[in-house]
Amino acid sequence: MSREAVRHLHAVDPVLSTIIKRVGPYQTGTRTSGTHFAALTRAIVYQQLSGKAAATILGRVHGIYGGRPPSPRQVLATDDQTLRAAGLSNQKLSYLRDLAAHVDDGRLPVARLGRLSDADAITALTGVKGIGRWTAQVYLMFRLDRPDVLPEGDLGIQKAIQRAYGLRKLPSPERVLKIGAPWAPFRSVASWYLWRSLDAD
Repeated sequence: MSREAVRHLHAVDPVLSTIIKRVGPYQTGTRTSGTHFAALTRAIVYQQLSGKAAATILGRVHGIYGGRPPSPRQVLATDDQTLRAAGLSNQKLSYLRDLAAHVDDGRLPVARLGRLSDADAITALTGVKGIGRWTAQVYLMFRLDRPDVLPEGDLGIQKAIQRAYGLRKLPSPERVLKIGAPWAPFRSVASWYLWRSLDAD
């Protein structure tokens, strides 16, 4: 897929073609190990924290359950004090409980997420407290390996586009989608190159 995607992006956008040549070969960051619930738990814990701090907290949470990621029912059965002692804030704790409840009662159909359309998967994920559109989009890109996701509200994407296309100000989400329209059906790959372009200068 990546070779076809890169060929397509080279052909439809000379600005992005220049970025691709500068950044080099595409390297997917897809993480497919473990359950969807465990991956979403990780996403919630990592929000707004440094990687090191988040990894420490996630390790303590797993420690409650014998060093393994918990199931939704295990989370729901664990008292607040125990989870807070692992380092979860009250807000993160409420997010984690809401995620567990959504998975446990079927409102978030984790077993079928991979078969849902992008739009339906985003709708299902954002029904959980603490999972916004950006988190859902990144989840589709790097967990579900969806090829055509463009996180239009992402600051890094906006900065990369502003720089590459010589815009006077950051593009709006609507303008990001307009500029990125020719990249379909490989907008996830284009997004990866835009993010990497910020590090490649």
